[in-house]
Parts: sequence; C-alpha cells; structure tokens
Amino acid sequence: MTTLESSDIHRIKLDDREIILVGTAHVSQKSVDLVHQIIEAEKPDCVCVELDEKRFESLSQKDRWQNLDIKEIIRKKQLATLMVNLTLASYQKKLGDQLGVMPGSELLEATKTAEAHGIPISLCDRDVRVTLRRAWKKTSLFKKGYLLASLFASLFDKTEIDEEKLDELKNSDALSELLSEMGDALPEIKEVLIDERDTFLAEKIKSSPGKKLVAIVGAGHVQGIKEGIAEDRSNQMEEINTIPKVSNIWKIMGWLIPILIIGSIGYIGWSKGLTEAGANVIYWILANGIPSAIGALVGLAHPITIISAFVAAPITSLTPVIGAGYVCAFVQAMMQPPIVREFETAMEDMTSLTKWWQNRLLKVFLAFILPGIGSMVGTWIGGVEIVRNLF
Repeated sequence: MTTLESSDIHRIKLDDREIILVGTAHVSQKSVDLVHQIIEAEKPDCVCVELDEKRFESLSQKDRWQNLDIKEIIRKKQLATLMVNLTLASYQKKLGDQLGVMPGSELLEATKTAEAHGIPISLCDRDVRVTLRRAWKKTSLFKKGYLLASLFASLFDKTEIDEEKLDELKNSDALSELLSEMGDALPEIKEVLIDERDTFLAEKIKSSPGKKLVAIVGAGHVQGIKEGIAEDRSNQMEEINTIPKVSNIWKIMGWLIPILIIGSIGYIGWSKGLTEAGANVIYWILANGIPSAIGALVGLAHPITIISAFVAAPITSLTPVIGAGYVCAFVQAMMQPPIVREFETAMEDMTSLTKWWQNRLLKVFLAFILPGIGSMVGTWIGGVEIVRNLF
C-alpha cells in the first residue's frame, strides 16, 4: 500500500492506535480529491467527520424538505432555529455558487467513500443547535441585536469574493466562517465556535471504534484537535454539550411585566373605578393589537393571520410562555401552507428582498417576526401609559 503524504495530513500515534487527521479547505475541490484518496489508500477501521447529524442530513438528503412539518416546528418553538439554519445554509449556497464547490463537499465525499468501502462513519461534531445556543448565551444583549442584524444583512450582500478572501475561506472552519461574517466584533463567542468544538471533536474522535482512524476536519481545527487528543478532556464533555438554562432573573423578568400591567389595572379599578380600569384595558388591547396587526399586514399575511395578530398580541404579551409571533406563524402556515418547491428554493429566495413576500415559507417567517416586533412595541407603549395612569 502506498502511503499518501501531504502537509494537510497529520499522523498521530495514541497508544496502539493511529489517528490520521486530515485538515481540509471547505471550499476546495483539491480537498475533496484528497479526502477520497486518503480513505482509499488507508482503508481505516472508521472514518470520523466534522459533522453532526443535522448538518449531515442537510448535506446528504436533498429531499429532506418533503418530510418537514412546518406546523410541528412551530409547535415545538423551533422556528427561530430553522430560520438561522436556513440563513446559514443560504450563505453556504452563495459561497458555493461563487466558488464552484459547495462548502462541506469534502465531508460529504468522506461519508460516501467510507460507505462505498463498508467503513463505519463517526459523526464527531457537536450538535449545531447546541453550538448556536451556547454562542447566543455568550453574547451580550447589545451584541445580540448586532448579531441578528449582521446575520440578515449578510443575506443581501452581493460582494464578489476576491483572491484574498478565497484564501481565508480555504483555511477556515465553515461554521465559524459563516458566523464571523455576521461581525468580527464578537470575540467572546470564539470559545464556543472554535475552542469548545476542538475539545468536542478531539474526544469524539478518540472514542470512535477501531485501531486506525481517518478524521476529516476543517484546517482551522487541526491544531486544537491535536492538542485535545494529547490530553484527557473527557470531564469537559458534559458541560460543553449542554444548552445553558435560562437565568432565573430572566424568568422573573418575563413574569414581572404581566404582573405589573395586571396589578396596575387592578389598582386603577380599585382606586379610580371600573370605568377607568376598562378604559385602560381597551388601551392595552389597542396598543398591542394594532402594531402587531400592522406587522402582519406589512408581511402580506393571510387576513385571518392579521386578525389573529390583533387578538393574540394583547393576550400573549401577558405571558412569557408563548409570543404573538408563534401564534401568527402557526395560523399563517395553516391558511397558506408552503409547498415542497418553496422549501427547496427558500435558501435562494432569502437573498432577494422581494421574494420574502412571494415564497410562502418565508412569509411564515415574516408572520413570526413582524407581528412579534409589533407586539413588543405595543407592550412598551401600553405598559408605560397604564403605569402613568396610576398617578
């Protein structure tokens, strides 16, 4: 057997095992070819790849949209996660269209080559949802807004990739590169995107079965994984694979506004009479319902969705359990359900502002975002007025 050598191939001895770590460029046909060659040449006992189950499905199952139930996603309150994943996928597609190689092609090639030779595959990356939520947790309140604004602005960026940027992409991790495009002003999430994943990948690779392993990872992870393999970091795995719980302070804050509003209306009724209390209730309904309904109207939502926004906002604003956006998104999905073709074109349609109002999946997103913003605005307007009326 001819031993394949390259500066991108790192051979690590671990007791009686050999780990062949292959650092790849996520947008390079050269890396795709290298991955195929190294698996063919080495015939390892297991092939480890820098993918989690969700990203593997995204790369390998082109018909996955046929099995997606948008209403079930809304029921489980996973619509925001779907939006972020689609946005990242849209960015990847844009890169692929410009570079001629879809990011992650070498990872998919690794799984295909392994399957062709009957070699077991080990998906070694952390669940992307855990990574995103831990990154979100690490981000300050102000920078959360910056992060979201940068995320959606990246969809409409038409800048062509120059040679310098191409070199950066060829030496970076795909997920980290996508998120770094949302703003370089977020160094605090590097620990989540790079360091924690280096540890996770290293431990998962070491726990994969077999004496000889080939591990395919982004070049940006190689050094960190090598350090992780040399150490025992298994005691860190539970913590870095856990979605942080919502702080009790935020839970209290979530109930504080409803208690304040209801308490204020009750006090107004006791001190100034039921007529005055009724006037404040009506003000609360209008202050919440009108902005939320306007949001649904701007999103060209179904008329029933617009009515639902008006009805739901004053109620959902008094409970942190569910927001007006989820109610409106569910109604919109019921009244104008997206068809499979619209799921399939969503990644491309997201990059065109006008198509957000044409693709019915994206209109569900608009029905989630815009009435929710309207309800937030209405809560502050109505709340300030009611509290002011106490005095």
